[in-house]
Amino acid sequence: MADTLTGDPRPDAPPVPAYPMARAAGCPFDPPPALRAQQDSGRLVRVRIWDGSTPWLVTRHADQRALLLDPRVSADFNRPGYPRPSPLTGGDATTFILMDDPEHSRLRRMVTGPFALRRVETLRPGVQRIVDDLIDEMLAGPTPVDLVKALALPVPSLVICALLGVPYADHDFFQENSGTLIRQSAPVEERVGAFKRLVRFLEDLLGEKETHAGEDLLSELAGRVAAGELTRTEAAQTGVLLLVAGHETTANMISLGTAVLLDHPEQLALLRDTDDPELIAAAVEELLRYLTVVHLGRRRAVLEDIEFDGQLIRAGEGLIMPNDLGNRDPAVFPDPDRLDLAGGNRRHVAFGFGVHQCLGQPLARLELQVVYGTLYRRIPTLRLAIARDELSFKPTSTVYGVDELPVTW
Repeated sequence: MADTLTGDPRPDAPPVPAYPMARAAGCPFDPPPALRAQQDSGRLVRVRIWDGSTPWLVTRHADQRALLLDPRVSADFNRPGYPRPSPLTGGDATTFILMDDPEHSRLRRMVTGPFALRRVETLRPGVQRIVDDLIDEMLAGPTPVDLVKALALPVPSLVICALLGVPYADHDFFQENSGTLIRQSAPVEERVGAFKRLVRFLEDLLGEKETHAGEDLLSELAGRVAAGELTRTEAAQTGVLLLVAGHETTANMISLGTAVLLDHPEQLALLRDTDDPELIAAAVEELLRYLTVVHLGRRRAVLEDIEFDGQLIRAGEGLIMPNDLGNRDPAVFPDPDRLDLAGGNRRHVAFGFGVHQCLGQPLARLELQVVYGTLYRRIPTLRLAIARDELSFKPTSTVYGVDELPVTW
């Protein structure tokens, strides 16, 4: 009789490793070594997740891209075999990134306009003013300062609030609840509660926008609700996705990117000493590749049997594609564990791949270019105010980062 964990009929079949895996002590910026070992094996392997199921782990860059494009692979988390990262279930957190076409495309198309490259680029002067003002406040105040609170969170929060039409005065509310929502180790009732509070907050705001519309994305969604194209709940859930994703990922990239640059002073010097937009853009791509803060793997369910790399993946089985590992694949990135800002490579999968890749990537890139291209030039003596091994990281959060980043100059 087959072992239900290994799927292998041999009595001596090796145990299935648990996923996610722990990072090595002293190596907080690198993928877990056990995960790297699976990639080195060059094959698909099973892993065991929190509910005892054993989805397939897809470790190689080319394999991840191929399967993320495969129409027999589903992003719908209600499909049989979908490897949920936690017990958050049912319709408690439904957004279009967890749907397949045509519903995914229908909802996504309604919010793509503000994230188009040309429209995002018009925001650059405003983002630059935000960054400069926040750095002015840092320089005028006492040290040390927590860079997370002083810069990393306010920059993307101010930008996404303006884009959506959410009052920035409510940022403490949505940051607290979004932090709970993406923390996989939080009790499920707390995460569900956080999601519902965010939905109610945005439903109320959408109601206000129906009668007092502005030039913002929530007002546009409110118009679609009034036209019968969306329910208010659908619009609010879309707003939650954009609000949470719009500040959590970029905020963590700002602080974690700064931490890794302070750990690589020769690379930091490249940014500190340049105003070349091409070098700054390349540095952003390299930091996205090297860190890949969305680190718990893209999750998918298999709809039909797939013969892949000599392995039969059956309908109803799950796939996990850790993009942080794909971005360290030596077949694509020579010397993948070396941080090389001048060699930024856009073949990375930090934003995913295929139709579900990150909608807000042009905005994230712009914000990171402005921050990385400004902070170290304006504060050239920036340094950690504590030892690196005293930093507290977030291994159980959907978005990896540091809890705090005390800095001085």
